[in-house]
Amino acid sequence: MAFSAFQKYRRGKFGPGEILVFLMLCVGFILVAYPLFWVVMSSLKTSSSITLDVWALPKVPQWKNYVTAWNRGVSGYFVNSLIVTVSTIFGVLTVSSLCAYGLSRFKTPWLKYMLILVMGGMMLNPQVCLIPLYGLLRTLRMHNTYFALIIPYIAFRLPLNTLLIRSFFLAVPKEIEESATIDGCTNLQIYARIFVPMSQPILITGTILTAYYAWNEFLFAIIFIDSNKYRTIPAGLMNFRDALVVDWGPLLAGMTISALPIIIFFISVQKYFIRGMTAGAVKG
Repeated sequence: MAFSAFQKYRRGKFGPGEILVFLMLCVGFILVAYPLFWVVMSSLKTSSSITLDVWALPKVPQWKNYVTAWNRGVSGYFVNSLIVTVSTIFGVLTVSSLCAYGLSRFKTPWLKYMLILVMGGMMLNPQVCLIPLYGLLRTLRMHNTYFALIIPYIAFRLPLNTLLIRSFFLAVPKEIEESATIDGCTNLQIYARIFVPMSQPILITGTILTAYYAWNEFLFAIIFIDSNKYRTIPAGLMNFRDALVVDWGPLLAGMTISALPIIIFFISVQKYFIRGMTAGAVKG
């Protein structure tokens, strides 16, 4: 790709504006990629090497940092994050797609008020709800369980995903729905057999946005969970820090392990993400 871009430049197909955009993209790539590169390289160094020479490359890769991090609890935190993230994705996509179907295909006088209610949920800051949520979870005896994270995560990701999926559903031709109705399909069958298969790009987009949030969320994870048995990776990595000493090698190795699944997942489905973000942009 870089070679073809260089060939276009040599043939004079790139103007000054395109060159400027290309340079800005290169700068943006460096700003994003270099911190990731530094974390990976530093995770292969000893704590003393990181402290004494922050920018140096590892002379002898310390792969044992990953073994140490995994044995000190990252394995359990990884499983907890996986359980919470997968459950959150399933709940968000199920509820938001059903809500989006109702808001896009049914015509009622209360539709605009429902949309206002959904958009109002996007304006609610999770930190504002921290104290009442904590009291509610303790009252319902969900504190220090997986549900203490899954239910709030689903609640706070529903508004955005509902609006995204609704915009996609609005672009589905009504003739398809009418043909299915003539064939005897119910509303639920139309949703399950037509809308869900056709909305794969936007559902994958919602999956990426929800997974990124649930996998990396920190505040709820350290307040609603007290036991290491249920801690997710962002909160669990705090155990690698001490009041006086920080074991930087295993800590950065744990950070690398925590970032790797989301990076791999996004790279593997990035084409669907871009398609989903642009597919429903023509209607609202």
